[in-house]
Amino acid sequence: MKVGFIGLGQMGSGIARNLIGAGHELTVYNRTRSRAEALQGEGARVADSVADAASNVDALVTMLADDRAVEQVIFGDGGALQALPRGAVHISMSTISVALSARLHEAHRAAEQGYVAAPVFGRPEAAAAAKLLVVASGAAAEIEKCRPLLEAVGQSLVIFGESATAANVVKITGNFLIAAVMETLGEAFALLKKSGVDASQFLDLMTRSLFSAPIYQNYGKLILAETFEPAGFKLKLGLKDVKLALEAAEAVAAPLPLASLLRDHLLAGVARGYSDLDWSALSRVIAENAGIK
Repeated sequence: MKVGFIGLGQMGSGIARNLIGAGHELTVYNRTRSRAEALQGEGARVADSVADAASNVDALVTMLADDRAVEQVIFGDGGALQALPRGAVHISMSTISVALSARLHEAHRAAEQGYVAAPVFGRPEAAAAAKLLVVASGAAAEIEKCRPLLEAVGQSLVIFGESATAANVVKITGNFLIAAVMETLGEAFALLKKSGVDASQFLDLMTRSLFSAPIYQNYGKLILAETFEPAGFKLKLGLKDVKLALEAAEAVAAPLPLASLLRDHLLAGVARGYSDLDWSALSRVIAENAGIK
């Protein structure tokens, strides 16, 4: 397929490389042009603008940091909405608000274009290895059209029906669960350390028995080793995602009291200068609150 790709950060670069490796014809654009040029030697064409990347393609993939970035790329002057051909599909892989996803769906429909929400679970190393978990929702025919792209970047594709926003709710809720795991790990480790108990031995016990899941194993190790740099996912983006969860919950009157606590702890991390650390540095805020240096 002929694919436009916008957003070549840590996640986007790995995804784009896997699409090229699967034989798709990519035109790439990034605000920092050098990131796009890094893919030129692998067969990608570097676009001069957003409109250039969105023109003459079967599908346009966006992998951007937040709502503001997506809005600028799609709706801004010289944006993708105007350049994308009729019948082409916008695949939004970014973690964005439910409200923006609904707006994108309506705007693309009005322009006789398709829209598929397809956010992903996984860190940059999973993106590079095509091991992401892809969750998608949208019109069945449009998902099937894009299936070769979605399956090329992940180890699993799960479809959550035809509601344009369902996949976004899944992604936001999933990130809320991950943040909640890190909160409980951080609190548990603080209790253990202040009680003179080996937290590493505790983690080994728990992850070999009651909590034998990668999310506990991997984040538990990161937290114990305080491996917060380089960030696989920055704390400030974790704060953004928890705020998205609260926003989505308020829209349907579903209280999320734990998300409110997570927001405050992540915000405290930002206030302490941890914005660009991995979001597992949430545990550092918890440790400091417990008086642990």
